[in-house]
Amino acid sequence: MFKKLILFFCLTLCTLFTFAQQLPEKSNTLVTDYTNTLSDAEQQQLEHKLVAFDDSTSTQIAVVILKSVGDYDINDYAQRLGRAWGIGQKSKNNGVIVLVAIGDRKVAIQTGYGVEAVLPDITTHEIIQNDIRPNFKAGNYYAGLDAGTTDIMKYVKGEYKSPKKAQPDQGKNIGGSAAILIVIVVVILIIIFRNRGGGGHIIDSRGGASPFWWFLGGALLGRGSGGWGGFSGGNDGGSWGGGGDSGGGFGGFGGGDFGGGGSSGSW
Repeated sequence: MFKKLILFFCLTLCTLFTFAQQLPEKSNTLVTDYTNTLSDAEQQQLEHKLVAFDDSTSTQIAVVILKSVGDYDINDYAQRLGRAWGIGQKSKNNGVIVLVAIGDRKVAIQTGYGVEAVLPDITTHEIIQNDIRPNFKAGNYYAGLDAGTTDIMKYVKGEYKSPKKAQPDQGKNIGGSAAILIVIVVVILIIIFRNRGGGGHIIDSRGGASPFWWFLGGALLGRGSGGWGGFSGGNDGGSWGGGGDSGGGFGGFGGGDFGGGGSSGSW
Protein backbone atom coordinates (compact mmCIF):
# COMPACT_ATOMS: atom_id res chain seq x y z
CA MET A 1 0.00 0.00 0.00
CA PHE A 2 2.82 2.37 0.89
CA LYS A 3 4.53 1.69 -2.44
CA LYS A 4 1.29 2.45 -4.30
CA LEU A 5 0.97 5.80 -2.53
CA ILE A 6 4.54 6.70 -3.44
CA LEU A 7 3.93 5.71 -7.06
CA PHE A 8 0.72 7.77 -7.20
CA PHE A 9 2.50 10.75 -5.68
CA CYS A 10 5.34 10.50 -8.21
CA LEU A 11 2.93 10.23 -11.14
CA THR A 12 1.03 13.30 -9.91
CA LEU A 13 4.24 15.30 -9.66
CA CYS A 14 5.30 14.22 -13.13
CA THR A 15 1.92 15.24 -14.55
CA LEU A 16 2.11 18.68 -12.92
CA PHE A 17 5.70 19.15 -14.07
CA THR A 18 4.83 18.16 -17.63
CA PHE A 19 1.89 20.57 -17.68
CA ALA A 20 4.07 23.38 -16.35
CA GLN A 21 6.64 22.70 -19.04
CA GLN A 22 3.96 23.08 -21.73
CA LEU A 23 2.90 26.54 -20.58
CA PRO A 24 4.48 29.33 -22.64
CA GLU A 25 6.97 31.63 -20.97
CA LYS A 26 5.63 34.78 -19.37
CA SER A 27 4.89 37.45 -21.95
CA ASN A 28 5.91 41.08 -21.63
CA THR A 29 2.77 42.33 -23.39
CA LEU A 30 -0.94 42.18 -22.65
CA VAL A 31 -1.68 40.88 -26.16
CA THR A 32 0.29 37.76 -27.07
CA ASP A 33 -0.40 36.13 -30.42
CA TYR A 34 1.62 32.97 -31.05
CA THR A 35 -0.24 32.24 -34.30
CA ASN A 36 -0.02 35.55 -36.22
CA THR A 37 -3.80 35.60 -36.36
CA LEU A 38 -3.85 39.34 -35.72
CA SER A 39 -2.04 41.79 -37.97
CA ASP A 40 0.64 43.99 -36.41
CA ALA A 41 -1.68 46.99 -36.51
CA GLU A 42 -4.53 45.07 -34.86
CA GLN A 43 -2.24 43.72 -32.16
CA GLN A 44 -0.81 47.16 -31.41
CA GLN A 45 -4.25 48.76 -31.30
CA LEU A 46 -5.61 46.15 -28.90
CA GLU A 47 -2.45 46.35 -26.79
CA HIS A 48 -2.75 50.12 -26.53
CA LYS A 49 -6.35 49.84 -25.33
CA LEU A 50 -5.54 47.24 -22.67
CA VAL A 51 -2.45 49.10 -21.45
CA ALA A 52 -4.46 52.30 -21.07
CA PHE A 53 -7.08 50.38 -19.07
CA ASP A 54 -4.38 48.86 -16.87
CA ASP A 55 -2.90 52.31 -16.24
CA SER A 56 -6.23 53.86 -15.28
CA THR A 57 -7.78 51.05 -13.22
CA SER A 58 -4.88 48.66 -12.34
CA THR A 59 -6.99 45.79 -13.74
CA GLN A 60 -5.01 43.72 -16.23
CA ILE A 61 -6.80 42.04 -19.14
CA ALA A 62 -4.51 39.71 -21.09
CA VAL A 63 -5.32 38.25 -24.50
CA VAL A 64 -3.41 35.10 -25.48
CA ILE A 65 -3.82 33.33 -28.81
CA LEU A 66 -2.44 29.79 -29.12
CA LYS A 67 -2.60 27.14 -31.80
CA SER A 68 -3.97 24.50 -29.42
CA VAL A 69 -4.16 23.51 -25.75
CA GLY A 70 -3.85 19.84 -26.70
CA ASP A 71 -5.77 17.41 -24.53
CA TYR A 72 -6.23 19.91 -21.71
CA ASP A 73 -9.49 21.60 -20.84
CA ILE A 74 -9.22 25.18 -22.05
CA ASN A 75 -10.66 26.59 -18.80
CA ASP A 76 -8.08 24.76 -16.73
CA TYR A 77 -5.31 25.78 -19.12
CA ALA A 78 -6.36 29.44 -19.00
CA GLN A 79 -6.55 29.41 -15.20
CA ARG A 80 -3.09 27.88 -14.86
CA LEU A 81 -1.62 30.24 -17.44
CA GLY A 82 -3.11 33.28 -15.71
CA ARG A 83 -1.70 32.09 -12.38
CA ALA A 84 1.72 31.22 -13.83
CA TRP A 85 2.06 34.63 -15.48
CA GLY A 86 0.61 36.47 -12.47
CA ILE A 87 -1.95 38.49 -14.43
CA GLY A 88 -3.42 41.22 -12.25
CA GLN A 89 -2.14 42.87 -9.08
CA LYS A 90 -0.91 40.60 -6.29
CA SER A 91 -2.79 42.50 -3.58
CA LYS A 92 -6.04 42.60 -5.58
CA ASN A 93 -5.98 39.54 -7.87
CA ASN A 94 -7.76 41.67 -10.47
CA GLY A 95 -6.61 39.92 -13.61
CA VAL A 96 -8.61 38.58 -16.55
CA ILE A 97 -7.27 36.29 -19.26
CA VAL A 98 -8.93 35.74 -22.63
CA LEU A 99 -7.41 32.57 -24.10
CA VAL A 100 -8.05 31.63 -27.72
CA ALA A 101 -7.06 28.26 -29.18
CA ILE A 102 -7.35 28.80 -32.92
CA GLY A 103 -6.80 25.19 -33.97
CA ASP A 104 -9.26 23.90 -31.37
CA ARG A 105 -11.79 26.63 -32.21
CA LYS A 106 -12.23 27.28 -28.50
CA VAL A 107 -12.07 30.39 -26.32
CA ALA A 108 -12.08 30.87 -22.55
CA ILE A 109 -12.36 33.85 -20.21
CA GLN A 110 -10.90 33.24 -16.75
CA THR A 111 -11.07 35.74 -13.90
CA GLY A 112 -8.89 36.41 -10.88
CA TYR A 113 -10.32 36.15 -7.38
CA GLY A 114 -10.74 39.91 -7.14
CA VAL A 115 -13.05 40.33 -10.15
CA GLU A 116 -15.23 37.24 -9.81
CA ALA A 117 -17.99 39.24 -8.13
CA VAL A 118 -18.25 41.88 -10.87
CA LEU A 119 -17.51 39.47 -13.73
CA PRO A 120 -19.32 36.23 -12.80
CA ASP A 121 -19.46 33.10 -14.93
CA ILE A 122 -22.82 34.00 -16.48
CA THR A 123 -21.41 37.32 -17.65
CA THR A 124 -18.27 35.82 -19.21
CA HIS A 125 -20.51 33.27 -20.94
CA GLU A 126 -22.67 36.05 -22.40
CA ILE A 127 -19.60 37.95 -23.60
CA ILE A 128 -18.35 34.85 -25.39
CA GLN A 129 -21.72 34.10 -26.95
CA ASN A 130 -22.70 37.64 -27.91
CA ASP A 131 -19.39 39.37 -28.70
CA ILE A 132 -16.71 36.82 -29.48
CA ARG A 133 -18.40 33.78 -31.02
CA PRO A 134 -20.31 35.52 -33.87
CA ASN A 135 -17.24 37.49 -34.96
CA PHE A 136 -14.97 34.45 -34.74
CA LYS A 137 -17.38 32.40 -36.87
CA ALA A 138 -17.18 35.14 -39.49
CA GLY A 139 -13.38 35.12 -39.31
CA ASN A 140 -13.23 38.56 -37.65
CA TYR A 141 -10.92 37.68 -34.76
CA TYR A 142 -9.88 41.21 -33.98
CA ALA A 143 -13.49 42.44 -33.94
CA GLY A 144 -14.45 39.67 -31.55
CA LEU A 145 -11.57 40.36 -29.17
CA ASP A 146 -12.11 44.10 -29.35
CA ALA A 147 -15.82 43.80 -28.55
CA GLY A 148 -15.24 41.19 -25.88
CA THR A 149 -12.55 43.14 -24.03
CA THR A 150 -14.63 46.31 -24.25
CA ASP A 151 -17.53 44.59 -22.48
CA ILE A 152 -15.15 43.13 -19.88
CA MET A 153 -13.96 46.67 -19.17
CA LYS A 154 -17.52 47.88 -18.69
CA TYR A 155 -18.11 45.33 -15.96
CA VAL A 156 -14.85 45.72 -14.05
CA LYS A 157 -14.33 49.46 -14.54
CA GLY A 158 -14.36 51.35 -11.29
CA GLU A 159 -13.88 48.26 -9.10
CA TYR A 160 -10.20 49.09 -8.61
CA LYS A 161 -8.31 52.33 -9.09
CA SER A 162 -4.61 52.98 -9.65
CA PRO A 163 -2.98 55.22 -7.01
CA LYS A 164 -3.54 58.84 -7.96
CA LYS A 165 -0.49 60.90 -8.80
CA ALA A 166 0.11 64.07 -6.82
CA GLN A 167 -1.32 67.13 -8.54
CA PRO A 168 0.59 70.44 -8.63
CA ASP A 169 -1.91 72.62 -6.76
CA GLN A 170 0.62 74.50 -4.65
CA GLY A 171 0.14 77.63 -6.76
CA LYS A 172 -3.39 78.08 -5.44
CA ASN A 173 -2.18 77.67 -1.87
CA ILE A 174 0.56 80.24 -2.40
CA GLY A 175 -1.88 82.84 -3.74
CA GLY A 176 -4.40 82.27 -0.97
CA SER A 177 -1.80 82.34 1.81
CA ALA A 178 -0.17 85.52 0.47
CA ALA A 179 -3.53 87.30 0.31
CA ILE A 180 -4.30 86.35 3.91
CA LEU A 181 -0.86 87.54 5.05
CA ILE A 182 -1.30 90.90 3.31
CA VAL A 183 -4.65 91.43 5.02
CA ILE A 184 -3.10 90.63 8.41
CA VAL A 185 -0.21 93.06 7.80
CA VAL A 186 -2.60 95.84 6.75
CA VAL A 187 -4.71 95.33 9.87
CA ILE A 188 -1.60 95.43 12.09
CA LEU A 189 -0.41 98.68 10.44
CA ILE A 190 -3.80 100.31 10.89
CA ILE A 191 -3.85 99.39 14.59
CA ILE A 192 -0.27 100.66 15.12
CA PHE A 193 -0.82 103.97 13.35
CA ARG A 194 -4.15 104.53 15.07
CA ASN A 195 -2.71 103.87 18.55
CA ARG A 196 0.33 106.13 17.93
CA GLY A 197 -1.55 109.00 16.40
CA GLY A 198 -0.34 108.36 12.87
CA GLY A 199 3.38 108.50 13.68
CA GLY A 200 4.09 104.88 13.20
CA HIS A 201 7.76 105.16 14.33
CA ILE A 202 8.98 102.84 11.62
CA ILE A 203 12.40 104.57 11.81
CA ASP A 204 13.74 105.41 15.26
CA SER A 205 15.61 108.55 16.31
CA ARG A 206 18.98 107.04 15.32
CA GLY A 207 17.84 106.25 11.78
CA GLY A 208 17.39 102.50 12.32
CA ALA A 209 14.27 100.41 11.91
CA SER A 210 12.41 99.04 14.89
CA PRO A 211 13.09 95.32 15.61
CA PHE A 212 9.41 94.66 14.92
CA TRP A 213 9.73 95.90 11.35
CA TRP A 214 12.93 93.91 10.80
CA PHE A 215 11.08 90.81 11.97
CA LEU A 216 8.01 91.52 9.83
CA GLY A 217 10.09 92.34 6.74
CA GLY A 218 12.20 89.22 7.17
CA ALA A 219 9.10 87.08 7.53
CA LEU A 220 7.56 88.50 4.35
CA LEU A 221 10.76 88.07 2.34
CA GLY A 222 11.19 84.55 3.62
CA ARG A 223 7.65 83.57 2.59
CA GLY A 224 8.07 85.05 -0.88
CA SER A 225 11.42 83.41 -1.60
CA GLY A 226 10.70 79.82 -0.68
CA GLY A 227 9.10 79.63 2.73
CA TRP A 228 5.77 78.64 1.18
CA GLY A 229 7.16 75.71 -0.79
CA GLY A 230 9.20 77.81 -3.21
CA PHE A 231 8.35 79.29 -6.58
CA SER A 232 11.55 77.94 -8.09
CA GLY A 233 12.31 74.83 -6.07
CA GLY A 234 9.67 72.12 -6.00
CA ASN A 235 7.46 73.07 -8.91
CA ASP A 236 9.75 73.33 -11.89
CA GLY A 237 11.17 70.67 -14.12
CA GLY A 238 9.33 67.33 -13.96
CA SER A 239 6.98 68.06 -11.07
CA TRP A 240 4.48 69.95 -13.18
CA GLY A 241 4.80 67.82 -16.26
CA GLY A 242 4.88 64.46 -14.47
CA GLY A 243 8.37 63.65 -15.65
CA GLY A 244 8.13 60.06 -14.44
CA ASP A 245 5.10 59.33 -16.63
CA SER A 246 6.20 59.18 -20.22
CA GLY A 247 3.13 57.25 -21.43
CA GLY A 248 5.20 54.13 -22.07
CA GLY A 249 4.06 50.59 -22.70
CA PHE A 250 3.08 47.68 -20.50
CA GLY A 251 4.97 47.57 -17.21
CA GLY A 252 4.60 43.85 -16.52
CA PHE A 253 2.20 41.54 -14.70
CA GLY A 254 1.70 42.12 -11.00
CA GLY A 255 1.48 38.60 -9.54
CA GLY A 256 -2.29 38.08 -9.43
CA ASP A 257 -3.93 34.73 -8.66
CA PHE A 258 -6.85 32.87 -10.24
CA GLY A 259 -9.50 30.69 -8.63
CA GLY A 260 -11.21 29.05 -11.59
CA GLY A 261 -13.99 31.56 -12.22
CA GLY A 262 -15.03 32.07 -15.83
CA SER A 263 -16.39 30.15 -18.79
CA SER A 264 -15.56 28.93 -22.26
CA GLY A 265 -17.15 28.31 -25.63
CA SER A 266 -16.47 27.25 -29.22
CA TRP A 267 -17.26 28.58 -32.66
